[in-house]
Amino acid sequence: MNNPDPVVTGAMQHALRPHAIVIGSGFGGLASAVRLGARGYRVTVLERLDRAGGRGRVHQQDGFTFDAGPTIITAPFLFEELWQVAGERFSDDVDLKRMDPFYRVRFDDGTHFDYVGEPERNEAQIRALDPSDIDGYRRFLKAAEQNYRVGFESLVSRPFTRLSDMASVVPDMLRLRADRPVHRMVSRYVRNEKLRMVLSFHPLLIGGNPYAASSVYTLISHLEKSSGVFSAMGGTGSLVKGLERLIAKQGNSIRFNADVTEICLEGRRATGVQLADGTRMDADVVVCNSDVAWTYKHLMPGLKRHRWTDRRLARAHYSNGLFVWYFGTNKRYEDVPHHSILLGPRYKGLLDDIFH
Repeated sequence: MNNPDPVVTGAMQHALRPHAIVIGSGFGGLASAVRLGARGYRVTVLERLDRAGGRGRVHQQDGFTFDAGPTIITAPFLFEELWQVAGERFSDDVDLKRMDPFYRVRFDDGTHFDYVGEPERNEAQIRALDPSDIDGYRRFLKAAEQNYRVGFESLVSRPFTRLSDMASVVPDMLRLRADRPVHRMVSRYVRNEKLRMVLSFHPLLIGGNPYAASSVYTLISHLEKSSGVFSAMGGTGSLVKGLERLIAKQGNSIRFNADVTEICLEGRRATGVQLADGTRMDADVVVCNSDVAWTYKHLMPGLKRHRWTDRRLARAHYSNGLFVWYFGTNKRYEDVPHHSILLGPRYKGLLDDIFH
């Protein structure tokens, strides 16, 4: 009797694994695909565009490569964990470099603040702004750490599928006064307006208003201090390429130009997807990484929604996107750090114009 072909046997075993479909190849979709692959699923990622990355994809023109959206990494341990669950090493695929400074905030009067990970170096700059704010800065860091313990460790890293899950963290949220906006919380600790801007601008990075977004977002200050701020060599697109390679190593695939028009349901259970070209793909699990409002309204039109009705979605407030200009240059600008934030003479007034 002939020995079975190991390649054929492997392919058959792969085909017999439960099938998971992931809609969208943003970082959330790619990460979901890796985790599903590590749990034994045969995974197909469906991406309507011609390349992966979602908001993290790249644009190329005239020999230049531009990151479409995110440009920094503030939680590298999450990527390292993804590679670990797949039995690989993150550093083999992606080269991260710690940034110094984390970012430079340049004010309209020409002065600037270089925010770094070492509090002592920040304090030296605070001393030049207002020495009386140093103690407040130290107390702010402690408050930011408390927000990190609740906001990141208790909220971000676990699912909330029942009302009791959220109820369990409400006392901590009330104790930390999560209802207060970021800028108001920062203002409790420091009084110099420039320093208030430096410590409170983070919500702008995700389309939020520092004068309205929850003070829980100050957890980012502790995350930066404890984990650092990094750039991926080759741009954020190198992270996307690394995840693509990881998915391929697991024997799974990404299909491009695959536009999902509907998530197929049996009752309230997803059983597959319908593509724009008429193809029906069955699945044991469907993970959707597209915009949640779009998903409810357009991809599940037949689902009776008690909470996220079309009317409620229409009334919802959405975070802002960005208007981005890309420039290619053939020289280096040594006096412009990688992550520079330029502020004009109107800060709060400009934010009022944008958000209201």
